[in-house]
Amino acid sequence: MKIEIWSDIACPWCYIGKRRFEEAWRAFPERDALDIIWRSFELDPSAPAVQHTPTVELLATKYRMPVERAQGLMDQMTATGAADGITFRFDRSISGNTFDAHRLIHFAAGQSKRAEMVERLFSAYFTDGVAMGDRTALVRLAPDVGLNAGEVSAMLDSDAFAADVREDEARAQQLGISGVPFFAIDEKYGVSGAQPASALTDALNQAWSESAAER
Repeated sequence: MKIEIWSDIACPWCYIGKRRFEEAWRAFPERDALDIIWRSFELDPSAPAVQHTPTVELLATKYRMPVERAQGLMDQMTATGAADGITFRFDRSISGNTFDAHRLIHFAAGQSKRAEMVERLFSAYFTDGVAMGDRTALVRLAPDVGLNAGEVSAMLDSDAFAADVREDEARAQQLGISGVPFFAIDEKYGVSGAQPASALTDALNQAWSESAAER
């Protein structure tokens, strides 16, 4: 059974959704039969490569709210993440464009390191304060999951996997996906948002039962 997950590395709810999906996966009896594919989605394709404005100020500007209110929302998100085992350090995060990070995930998929790369990018951005639009920083992350830094550097200096990212985004548009995370199960069922693990497990069980009946 194919599970496609549209997400963006700069999306905190996507990181939380990842943790909850992992919990649901562990509770799913047929988990070894799942083909999990991470799909690209950019929340802000027009973002500059690296933006050093503090995240709290960017949030306040985007939603036209006082900085104090934005900080309160970030504190709430930090607490939500902690409950799912995630350490959010928004005081360290460096915003920017995630297009190259998505290209790196596609490259890692070809090396059977897709899941490892996704996790490392999330933790690098949200916990370690690594800019996803900094190619040098992305190259430094590559060996952490067993990828060759030289090969990653050459890939990022080319336009490799750019078409793959755009194809993922085009499919998201075709499917009417406007927010992430989004979980598509066998191209028949969709779960939007960082739902509780129990809801994701229920969706997996239902899809599996219905697909089994068709076989």
